[in-house]
Amino acid sequence: MNRFILLVFLSSSVSLQAQSQESLDSLKKDIISLQLDIEQVQMNLGMAEMKFKRSIVVATLGYSITIAGGLMLGRKQDDLGKVLLVAGGATGITGTFLMVNAFKFLGRASRRSKH
Repeated sequence: MNRFILLVFLSSSVSLQAQSQESLDSLKKDIISLQLDIEQVQMNLGMAEMKFKRSIVVATLGYSITIAGGLMLGRKQDDLGKVLLVAGGATGITGTFLMVNAFKFLGRASRRSKH
């Protein structure tokens, strides 16, 4: 009877140890997966920041040129004012498009991975 209890105890101990090792391996895999996800999010946020700053500069420059062109209308350099209006408007719209495009990296950062 004692041998039977000892045998049951040893077999359950070995079984628990194997399950413990499996859960530890699973935990390590989950931690590595989370670290990779965090690195991906940080990379996307860094790219979004760079693109967003660049787009703000382009849009601000474009709309400033548009304002300068509007101020020149009706004066001696009316033709230059018209050119500045068109060029500034196009540059401003380009900057706005770049700004909207920068948000796609934020969208990538917020998506959950599909397992």
